[in-house]
Amino acid sequence: MGRWHINRVPATTFRDLVVWRKSHEFVLQVYLETRGFPADERFGLTRQLRRSAVSIPANIAEGFVKRGTADKLRYLNIAQGSLEESRYYLILAAELSFADTAKLQLKIEDWSRLLEAYSLAIRTSVHARIPAPRS
Repeated sequence: MGRWHINRVPATTFRDLVVWRKSHEFVLQVYLETRGFPADERFGLTRQLRRSAVSIPANIAEGFVKRGTADKLRYLNIAQGSLEESRYYLILAAELSFADTAKLQLKIEDWSRLLEAYSLAIRTSVHARIPAPRS
């Protein structure tokens, strides 16, 4: 069986990327969720979680305009690190009984896979354009 090919219009801005839109959605949800955190956590866990969440779409956006594949992948790797940092903060918030973060923790699984797929697509698209050596 052959592969399925989806005809898509290439992204012209980072806002066209599904991975960016989903990560932006995550930020909005984090901001809503952290409104209910204790006031004495405003400069603690609330700030850390918001900062790490914002870093995800920000690094995707910054990487989008980079010309070199290595630069693009570096920013996507930073976004992946921020996603994992956010994952930990969600676990901590739940264990400290600040919020029920179970839904966000499930969604972060999907976003993590999406970000990894986007990184893989960039890595493999470079190899697909390199001509095979002639014998």
